[in-house]
Amino acid sequence: MSELRFNPLTRRWVAIAAERRSRPGDFVSRQLAVEDDPHRACPFCPGNEEDTPPALETYGPHGSWLVRVVPNLYPAFSGEGRFVAEDDQGGFFRSAAGTGIHEVIVFSPDHKASWADLTDTQAGLVMAALRDRFEDHARVPGIGYTQAIVNHGREAGASLEHPHGQLLGIPFIPRDLSDEMAAFARHPGSALFSDLVDAEEASGGRLVASDDRVVAFCPYWSGSPYELLVVPRRQASRLDGAAPADVAATGRVLRDVLGRLRRLLDDVAYNLVFHSAPHHSDSPFCWHVHVLPNTTTAAGFEMGTGVRINVVPPEQAAAELRLA
Repeated sequence: MSELRFNPLTRRWVAIAAERRSRPGDFVSRQLAVEDDPHRACPFCPGNEEDTPPALETYGPHGSWLVRVVPNLYPAFSGEGRFVAEDDQGGFFRSAAGTGIHEVIVFSPDHKASWADLTDTQAGLVMAALRDRFEDHARVPGIGYTQAIVNHGREAGASLEHPHGQLLGIPFIPRDLSDEMAAFARHPGSALFSDLVDAEEASGGRLVASDDRVVAFCPYWSGSPYELLVVPRRQASRLDGAAPADVAATGRVLRDVLGRLRRLLDDVAYNLVFHSAPHHSDSPFCWHVHVLPNTTTAAGFEMGTGVRINVVPPEQAAAELRLA
């Protein structure tokens, strides 16, 4: 029999239905090539720097780079200006200019690498670059929130094979983040993740990796197979306000769990989603990272109800990842 579990961050129910896992075709590894023309010169490889706009930041020894941040050639958000919504026809056709910032962070010079292949030093450098860009975005008028993401594999939305992520500075606060902030405000003492980490460590069954600064676990309310939450032990509302050691440790733990995921499921596509409080916000929150493997496809029930069906209980997923 399936079980319904409540997600306190989104206030939505998820269904855990392990008996559906036996369906044919579940959990295939990546099937689609990321690039249409694999012989095309990669704009993110060393030596091809002129194929991208001039770098906003570079990190590494003199004469070479290990991490590079450049403007996105095809931005989803661009231009300056504050968020001003305009109504027409009784509010049915409300719109606003899509101003903002869209950047690419190239987190390794190695075309075939992924986050799972980063050294401790490189993982820390990538996280330091993210932290720096969050700080810069916070100084730009009209940018209310910055979303950092990594799309690994074409099924997860990647258009280039070279390991990279994206930063999108936007003029509004997205609904998912507002829901999470409301969850922190409702929780006694607002220390939602501190209490959650204590509870997960007391339970033990969903933990995957941890050190003295960061904990990674498959949340009790996982809406998809092998979903992970990576949380710093020391609660800081924004990534750019966190202790540098906590930021670097998060990069290393991410590398660890992504390596386990690859050993267990082969080269599965996935998304990394970094959630940090809005710029200049003083609301209670704790920045964190969602690891979302692309193992199944949402069908009509999920799209029609918003209720996700997970065919791998998080306790089983965590046990398999610990052994990987």
